[in-house]
Amino acid sequence: MPLPPPPSSPPPPYPHSRESLSLNWPFLRSLLGVLRILQLVAGAVCWITLAAHKYEGATYFAVFAAVLVWLLTLAIFGLSLLGRWALVPGLGSRWLITNIVHDLLFGVILFSAAAGIMVHKAQDVSYCNVSAYKFPCSYSAYLSAAIFAGIAAVFYLLSGLYCLVRRSRGHHDIV
Repeated sequence: MPLPPPPSSPPPPYPHSRESLSLNWPFLRSLLGVLRILQLVAGAVCWITLAAHKYEGATYFAVFAAVLVWLLTLAIFGLSLLGRWALVPGLGSRWLITNIVHDLLFGVILFSAAAGIMVHKAQDVSYCNVSAYKFPCSYSAYLSAAIFAGIAAVFYLLSGLYCLVRRSRGHHDIV
Protein backbone atom coordinates (compact mmCIF):
# COMPACT_ATOMS: atom_id res chain seq x y z
CA MET A 1 0.00 0.00 0.00
CA PRO A 2 1.54 3.36 -0.98
CA LEU A 3 2.06 6.11 1.56
CA PRO A 4 -0.31 9.09 1.43
CA PRO A 5 1.07 12.30 -0.05
CA PRO A 6 2.47 14.88 2.37
CA PRO A 7 0.01 17.52 3.55
CA SER A 8 -0.30 20.53 1.29
CA SER A 9 -0.87 23.03 4.07
CA PRO A 10 1.51 23.82 6.93
CA PRO A 11 0.64 22.65 10.42
CA PRO A 12 -1.46 25.04 12.50
CA PRO A 13 0.59 27.61 14.37
CA TYR A 14 1.16 27.35 18.09
CA PRO A 15 -0.88 29.69 20.25
CA HIS A 16 0.61 33.11 20.76
CA SER A 17 2.56 33.22 23.99
CA ARG A 18 5.65 34.81 25.36
CA GLU A 19 8.84 33.64 23.67
CA SER A 20 10.92 32.96 26.77
CA LEU A 21 9.90 31.45 30.04
CA SER A 22 10.17 34.43 32.36
CA LEU A 23 8.00 36.10 34.93
CA ASN A 24 5.22 38.36 33.77
CA TRP A 25 6.20 41.29 36.02
CA PRO A 26 3.32 43.58 34.94
CA PHE A 27 0.87 40.91 36.15
CA LEU A 28 2.72 40.44 39.42
CA ARG A 29 2.66 44.19 40.10
CA SER A 30 -1.00 44.58 39.15
CA LEU A 31 -3.92 44.55 41.55
CA LEU A 32 -4.97 41.14 40.23
CA GLY A 33 -1.50 39.69 40.90
CA VAL A 34 -1.51 40.97 44.48
CA LEU A 35 -5.05 39.66 45.03
CA ARG A 36 -4.02 36.24 43.69
CA ILE A 37 -1.16 36.06 46.19
CA LEU A 38 -3.52 37.08 49.01
CA GLN A 39 -6.04 34.45 47.85
CA LEU A 40 -3.37 31.76 47.90
CA VAL A 41 -2.18 32.74 51.38
CA ALA A 42 -5.67 33.00 52.93
CA GLY A 43 -6.84 29.80 51.22
CA ALA A 44 -3.75 27.88 52.34
CA VAL A 45 -4.18 29.01 55.94
CA CYS A 46 -7.85 27.95 55.79
CA TRP A 47 -7.34 24.43 54.49
CA ILE A 48 -4.13 23.77 56.42
CA THR A 49 -5.92 24.77 59.63
CA LEU A 50 -8.76 22.39 58.80
CA ALA A 51 -6.49 19.54 57.71
CA ALA A 52 -4.35 19.82 60.84
CA HIS A 53 -7.30 19.15 63.14
CA LYS A 54 -9.79 16.34 63.51
CA TYR A 55 -12.82 16.90 61.33
CA GLU A 56 -16.05 15.10 60.43
CA GLY A 57 -19.33 15.56 58.63
CA ALA A 58 -19.76 18.74 56.62
CA THR A 59 -16.17 19.73 57.35
CA TYR A 60 -15.11 17.29 54.63
CA PHE A 61 -16.88 19.49 52.08
CA ALA A 62 -15.21 22.59 53.48
CA VAL A 63 -11.78 20.97 53.13
CA PHE A 64 -12.62 19.74 49.63
CA ALA A 65 -13.88 23.17 48.54
CA ALA A 66 -10.92 25.03 50.02
CA VAL A 67 -8.32 22.68 48.51
CA LEU A 68 -10.03 22.55 45.09
CA VAL A 69 -10.30 26.31 44.75
CA TRP A 70 -6.78 26.77 46.11
CA LEU A 71 -5.31 24.36 43.53
CA LEU A 72 -7.25 26.00 40.68
CA THR A 73 -6.05 29.41 41.88
CA LEU A 74 -2.49 28.14 42.01
CA ALA A 75 -2.78 26.92 38.40
CA ILE A 76 -4.30 30.19 37.19
CA PHE A 77 -1.68 32.19 39.09
CA GLY A 78 1.14 30.11 37.62
CA LEU A 79 -0.13 30.42 34.06
CA SER A 80 -0.68 34.16 34.48
CA LEU A 81 2.68 34.69 36.13
CA LEU A 82 4.49 32.90 33.31
CA GLY A 83 2.30 34.48 30.62
CA ARG A 84 1.31 31.05 29.29
CA TRP A 85 -2.49 31.30 29.45
CA ALA A 86 -2.68 31.11 25.65
CA LEU A 87 -1.62 27.47 25.90
CA VAL A 88 -4.81 26.45 27.71
CA PRO A 89 -7.12 24.93 25.10
CA GLY A 90 -10.43 26.75 24.75
CA LEU A 91 -9.90 29.02 27.75
CA GLY A 92 -6.64 30.75 26.87
CA SER A 93 -8.25 33.01 24.29
CA ARG A 94 -10.84 34.05 26.89
CA TRP A 95 -8.49 34.40 29.87
CA LEU A 96 -10.20 37.43 31.40
CA ILE A 97 -13.59 35.69 31.32
CA THR A 98 -11.97 32.54 32.70
CA ASN A 99 -10.65 34.58 35.63
CA ILE A 100 -14.08 36.15 36.20
CA VAL A 101 -15.81 32.75 36.29
CA HIS A 102 -13.11 31.28 38.52
CA ASP A 103 -13.24 34.14 40.99
CA LEU A 104 -16.98 34.71 41.20
CA LEU A 105 -18.29 31.19 40.72
CA PHE A 106 -15.73 28.95 42.36
CA GLY A 107 -13.96 31.31 44.74
CA VAL A 108 -16.80 33.27 46.26
CA ILE A 109 -19.37 30.49 46.36
CA LEU A 110 -17.15 27.69 47.63
CA PHE A 111 -15.21 29.76 50.16
CA SER A 112 -18.45 31.34 51.41
CA ALA A 113 -19.91 27.85 51.82
CA ALA A 114 -16.77 26.74 53.65
CA ALA A 115 -16.95 29.79 55.92
CA GLY A 116 -20.63 29.09 56.65
CA ILE A 117 -19.92 25.46 57.47
CA MET A 118 -17.07 26.43 59.77
CA VAL A 119 -19.17 29.05 61.58
CA HIS A 120 -21.86 26.42 62.13
CA LYS A 121 -19.30 23.90 63.39
CA ALA A 122 -17.76 26.51 65.71
CA GLN A 123 -21.19 27.29 67.15
CA ASP A 124 -21.80 23.57 67.72
CA VAL A 125 -18.69 23.30 69.91
CA SER A 126 -18.84 26.77 71.47
CA TYR A 127 -19.48 25.19 74.87
CA CYS A 128 -15.80 24.25 75.08
CA ASN A 129 -14.74 27.91 74.88
CA VAL A 130 -15.31 28.19 78.62
CA SER A 131 -12.05 28.57 80.59
CA ALA A 132 -12.95 25.69 82.94
CA TYR A 133 -13.35 23.21 80.04
CA LYS A 134 -10.30 20.93 80.11
CA PHE A 135 -10.86 18.51 77.21
CA PRO A 136 -9.48 18.88 73.66
CA CYS A 137 -11.70 21.01 71.47
CA SER A 138 -11.67 22.18 67.85
CA TYR A 139 -13.43 25.47 68.51
CA SER A 140 -10.43 27.70 67.80
CA ALA A 141 -9.53 25.72 64.66
CA TYR A 142 -13.08 25.99 63.31
CA LEU A 143 -13.25 29.67 64.15
CA SER A 144 -9.90 30.52 62.52
CA ALA A 145 -10.78 28.44 59.44
CA ALA A 146 -14.09 30.32 59.18
CA ILE A 147 -12.31 33.67 59.44
CA PHE A 148 -9.72 32.82 56.79
CA ALA A 149 -12.35 31.28 54.48
CA GLY A 150 -14.33 34.51 54.77
CA ILE A 151 -11.24 36.60 54.07
CA ALA A 152 -10.45 34.43 51.04
CA ALA A 153 -14.02 34.83 49.78
CA VAL A 154 -13.66 38.62 50.01
CA PHE A 155 -10.39 38.48 48.04
CA TYR A 156 -12.08 36.37 45.36
CA LEU A 157 -14.98 38.82 45.21
CA LEU A 158 -12.61 41.77 44.81
CA SER A 159 -10.61 40.10 42.04
CA GLY A 160 -13.79 39.02 40.26
CA LEU A 161 -15.15 42.55 40.39
CA TYR A 162 -11.79 43.91 39.20
CA CYS A 163 -11.88 41.57 36.20
CA LEU A 164 -15.51 42.53 35.50
CA VAL A 165 -14.57 46.22 35.49
CA ARG A 166 -11.69 45.50 33.09
CA ARG A 167 -14.05 43.57 30.83
CA SER A 168 -16.68 46.33 30.90
CA ARG A 169 -14.05 48.86 29.87
CA GLY A 170 -13.28 46.82 26.76
CA HIS A 171 -10.12 45.05 27.92
CA HIS A 172 -9.65 41.44 26.84
CA ASP A 173 -6.56 40.66 28.89
CA ILE A 174 -5.74 40.51 32.60
CA VAL A 175 -2.96 43.12 32.50
